[in-house]
Amino acid sequence: MRRWWISVAVITTAMMGLAGTGEHVQAKAPGPNGRIAFDRFTHGDNTVSYTVDPDGSHIKRLIPGFSSFPRWSPDGSLVAVGAPCADGQENCALTIVDPDTGAVRQFKWPDPTLETDCGGAWSPDGTRITCEGFGVTDPSRNGIYTIRTSDGRGLRRITTNPDGDDTPGDYSPDGKQIVFLRSVPTRPPTACQALFVSSVDGSGLHRISPWSGTHDPSERAGSWSPNGTMILFENQRSLFVVHPDGTGKARVPLPIGGPSFPISPGWSPDGTRIVFGLVTPTLPEGIYTAKTDGSDLQEVTNAPTFDADPDWGPHPLAM
Repeated sequence: MRRWWISVAVITTAMMGLAGTGEHVQAKAPGPNGRIAFDRFTHGDNTVSYTVDPDGSHIKRLIPGFSSFPRWSPDGSLVAVGAPCADGQENCALTIVDPDTGAVRQFKWPDPTLETDCGGAWSPDGTRITCEGFGVTDPSRNGIYTIRTSDGRGLRRITTNPDGDDTPGDYSPDGKQIVFLRSVPTRPPTACQALFVSSVDGSGLHRISPWSGTHDPSERAGSWSPNGTMILFENQRSLFVVHPDGTGKARVPLPIGGPSFPISPGWSPDGTRIVFGLVTPTLPEGIYTAKTDGSDLQEVTNAPTFDADPDWGPHPLAM
């Protein structure tokens, strides 16, 4: 799944009223509820990443030009985004931005025989970041990898999914496990994707959600709660939580009706609220928050186009 080309697919899917099975945001270490990073899809198929205070104030663009899928570092000092390389060459594997100064570091593919899409979940200590890997000529190399955030090197493999696709999700807060979305094209189209959890060395693999059909390619894999006890994900136009061992699946009821539905869910750093995009046919799609039981729905952004992919970090508020 090459996330550089997903923005148009996300918009198209939202307009068609479709939803994916899972979402993917970084693991939250417990901390203060700071600023929210998100994507704004504008006219001309352009995507721009911003940060905003939870009350909707002080919206600030991260970098000039195209950027997508912003993800806070665990300490809230940096944001990883998808962005073209500054030299005009191929898309970079990883772009890291200082949200206060605008300073940017970029890293290209760490292995020329492996196409990697990095910039997903940061490890809880901030030293590594997950990548979605595709063998350029060898599909047996498809799987999840990690690289160092300091220099973009040190490639390590976590999962193997020949001819398939593993979309990395969160690290557990203790850094010992990850959750991810596995797509297996050899399975029936109506049951080819599910959420899995494994140790960071690839062992202990187990499925935590039912097999479901192919959905929008913007899908990402579950968000781990700051206390490590629950994984939040989206499925069939609703939000759910489940324990990391696959038990205790429960729907998160939201006070929304009709054809509206949530996408891209994640946790607040203190674990008391959740954040998500809300797709609706009558109002501009925006970012919202709610308590973990689905109550106290609060609007954060309201754009004339489409806001999605929120990630709530501990970066100090601007207000």
